[in-house]
Amino acid sequence: MNSSKRYPEEFKIEAVKQVTEKGYSVAEVAARLGTTTHSLYAWIKRYDPQQPKITEPGDPLSELAKLKKELQRVTEERDILKKAAVYFASQSK
Repeated sequence: MNSSKRYPEEFKIEAVKQVTEKGYSVAEVAARLGTTTHSLYAWIKRYDPQQPKITEPGDPLSELAKLKKELQRVTEERDILKKAAVYFASQSK
């Protein structure tokens, strides 16, 4: 009897996008979605063949790409927090 969960293909693709397009870590996405990192790595390999696989540590190009994604994510979060701060400041007056 197989006890592993079966996920729809659309779910897998969206999970992969969280890592490849939004810049979240595999561990973070797996924990949030209730799946395993092993499954998520397999989905990335299957649904995003353009994405570089696990690279050698110190590979400057993959590190640069990773940092750019992280910067974009942090910038988006900062912008959301700025808007929230303005909203709450206006509500407290």
